[in-house]
Amino acid sequence: MEPQNPQTSENLDSNPTSPSPANLVHKVKSNLVFQSKWAELNGAMGDLGTYIPIVLALTLAKDLNLGTTLIFTGVYNMVTGVIYGVPMPVQPMKSIAAVAISDGPDFNIPEIMAAGICTGAILLVLGATGLMQLVYKLIPLSVVRGIQLSQGLAFAMTAVKYIRKVQDFSKSKSKENRHWVGLDGLILAIVCACFIIVINGAGEERNERETGNVDDEERNMRIKRIKKTMANIPSAFIVFLLGVVLAFIRKPAVVKDIKFGPSSMEVVQFTSHAWKQGFIKGTIPQLPLSILNSVIAVCKLSSDLFPGKEFSATSVSITVGLMNLVGCWFGAMPCCHGAGGLAGQYKFGGRSGGCVAILGAAKMALGLVLGTSLVRILDWFPVGILGVLLLFAGIELAMTCRDMNSKGECFVMLICTAVSLVGSSAALGFVCGMVVHVLLKLRNYSSRDQSGCTVSINGTP
Repeated sequence: MEPQNPQTSENLDSNPTSPSPANLVHKVKSNLVFQSKWAELNGAMGDLGTYIPIVLALTLAKDLNLGTTLIFTGVYNMVTGVIYGVPMPVQPMKSIAAVAISDGPDFNIPEIMAAGICTGAILLVLGATGLMQLVYKLIPLSVVRGIQLSQGLAFAMTAVKYIRKVQDFSKSKSKENRHWVGLDGLILAIVCACFIIVINGAGEERNERETGNVDDEERNMRIKRIKKTMANIPSAFIVFLLGVVLAFIRKPAVVKDIKFGPSSMEVVQFTSHAWKQGFIKGTIPQLPLSILNSVIAVCKLSSDLFPGKEFSATSVSITVGLMNLVGCWFGAMPCCHGAGGLAGQYKFGGRSGGCVAILGAAKMALGLVLGTSLVRILDWFPVGILGVLLLFAGIELAMTCRDMNSKGECFVMLICTAVSLVGSSAALGFVCGMVVHVLLKLRNYSSRDQSGCTVSINGTP
């Protein structure tokens, strides 16, 4: 095992003491430094396939304040980039959003924000008391991989639905099949997907086989130079810009709907009914997903993708809690971290906190300059292109599960995945995965115990 360099493995998360101002400035700079400007810019696009559809749906269906959401989530992005030094994503709380869209007039902005505040408060308590770190240590890797695989496949299947079907985000429903041709047609989505595959391939392979043959070494060097050149092409960024251009081409009159300046920010007024409904309908189904995917899976995935930068479940849980205890009072969408967003940003080249800092600055600028009127542009953004971005994020998350070595680990992982997907509940999949894991441990223990007894009996004269 190679010794870790303390300069690279230390971060703000792992040092509970107060560093000197000089060390603090050094850590902030190192966390935000770009390994490659184009790659980091490209990586910033990796999470938009999840972010835009949910924000757009809540804005259209529930009159979410898009300007406020952009400003707060932009701040969240920049702060997490400074703290963690990796492309830590800021995503909508999906279960709360799903309830809001499907529950009709009984679950509006006060209920949504109450659900976010309650979820954030519980996560903050779990993190501050150390209980979240205990949970992180007790959950076996095979169960975490099952949750990651189910989430990755769920993203991929949603992405294929976006590509194949016309979407009504305001009602969270799929409509008729998408036409082959057109500015949001199947051919456009397929071309964008092929372009990303040609540029990015299947992603980085950590352990490449080295050969001693001179000709092979020269060929490998040429291949590496070609790959490095292609890696500097910001494929996801180019595809996203294409979508913006096509949005204006599809609806030129959208320019008239743009109003410059930030939207007004107000404190949300809560009633006892809002707190009750928010907790029962929003917090209870969201909490297991936040614990498993936003904290546990993110910590596991960050240690896989960024060796030497391991984050405690305590700090991740606290940052999620603080985000919602601040922003939700002003109508900003409930947010969390997410393994899918981290995988997507890594897939497209994000390697530092500067990746999400770029995204955060862009969100803040759009929120301050365009405010809620930005929704008019997003409403005409080609959904097929969003589906392509989401597809690669989901596949990248699912591929983290290829490190399961034994048949028993794969068995537990697949049970957890199957139940999560069919039951549409990560919590149910988690429970089944834990039960199967314990049963297999008991079976193996019993088998070893019986084997030992047999040897003792046979050895008795």
